[in-house]
Amino acid sequence: MLKISNAIQIADWEIEMSAIRAQGAGGQNVNKVSSAIHLRFDIKKSRLPPFYKERLLALSDSRVTSDGVIIIKAQNYRTQEKNRDDALQRLKELILSAVAVQKVRRATKATKGSQQRRMDKKTQHGKTKSMRSKKIDY
Repeated sequence: MLKISNAIQIADWEIEMSAIRAQGAGGQNVNKVSSAIHLRFDIKKSRLPPFYKERLLALSDSRVTSDGVIIIKAQNYRTQEKNRDDALQRLKELILSAVAVQKVRRATKATKGSQQRRMDKKTQHGKTKSMRSKKIDY
């Protein structure tokens, strides 16, 4: 049982996990042991609320397929248990990030005082640079 929030949980039967061999360096052990985890979660068949499903399906994430299946491959750790926990944690973070409501940005105007201070600073900087130049009198 993966707990997303107080009211929302994902049952174990909804998450399909299989052990696969990890890629990359690892010595002799990497060829013998299936320590990586391949997690598959079908959004359409899950018991998530419709709002969650809509937001997840609308995600433009490479982990979400066109069929609506989330695929996560966890192979950061050497043990299968740690990779399993990592995959579940990454699934939880993906779901929470999809349903997080972005704060609406409201355009603001700079105050008259801040605009005046900026112009004064630019003028002062220009005077400083002009003082550095050599003046030639004819």
